[in-house]
Amino acid sequence: MTDNMKKISDIGFVPLIVLEDAADAVPFAKALEAGGIPVAEVTFRTAAAKEIIEKIAKEVPEVLVGAGTVHTVQQAKEAVIAGAKFVVTPGFNPEVVGWCVDNKVDVVPGVISPAEVEQAMGFGLSICKFFPAEAYGGIKTLESLAGPYAGIKFMPTGGVSADNMNDYLSLPNVIAVGGSFMAPYKLVASKKWDEITALCKETVKKQMGFQLLHVGINTKDADDACTVAHRLGDLFLQEVKEFPGAYFAGSTAEVVKGKFLGAMGHIAIQTNDIDRAVAYFERNGVEIDHSTAVRGAAGKLIAIYFKEEVGGFALHLRCK
Repeated sequence: MTDNMKKISDIGFVPLIVLEDAADAVPFAKALEAGGIPVAEVTFRTAAAKEIIEKIAKEVPEVLVGAGTVHTVQQAKEAVIAGAKFVVTPGFNPEVVGWCVDNKVDVVPGVISPAEVEQAMGFGLSICKFFPAEAYGGIKTLESLAGPYAGIKFMPTGGVSADNMNDYLSLPNVIAVGGSFMAPYKLVASKKWDEITALCKETVKKQMGFQLLHVGINTKDADDACTVAHRLGDLFLQEVKEFPGAYFAGSTAEVVKGKFLGAMGHIAIQTNDIDRAVAYFERNGVEIDHSTAVRGAAGKLIAIYFKEEVGGFALHLRCK
């Protein structure tokens, strides 16, 4: 996976941009970046597309800009010259794909069938757009494609919404979802950039699904931990269970048998997608202590700590 595609995978979203006026390119891109979704697919549906790509690439370099709805090699050339870092096509166009591959440009061709996936593989590609996703079976089709095409990742677009996006993002063969639901056209047309930023933030919040999982309490030793855990259990009618390093009073209090990370203890936060959560925090300047990573089956990340403490508590993420 290239650096550009890795960034898209880490973000999980590819907003589709349809702008009539190139003067809106920079404020729109800044609104996406401020909302936590620093990527934009500028569609070749208006005459301003090339200029929009150029403005974003030059003036808002924090946003990864690409070209969408690319039908011809000429459009692909214009987009790349303007500064597009990737090209997306609605269907599988061998000429466009071939030009992009020959010129080492990231290309995500549209596919809807195994035959088209095979064509993409023939060009050495491992990422395809699945469009229109909902019309061609959505989740069920992607689950079916995962078996014979285990090495292929998809970017479903078309019918993906805030209501079903997490269902798609939970699939291991989905790199990201595309759409305009995080920046709908009516907000774009009325230049409501602050509302777009707020909607992007709400989309990321829903994607992450952060929730308190448990609070960890440091104690002097195992005997002290036993006393604290049973007192909490008695107070709040919780069953106490002993584990090698701690007692749990119900599911929300972990009483550690001694000192662990954090001056006072730790706070565990559950997330829908721990890998994208880590990427999200690191994009925003939060340091993650990768030496604390805990991995489960097949090397999947299941827990990791931040480097900082808040209020004397270490913080760690856990997958849902």
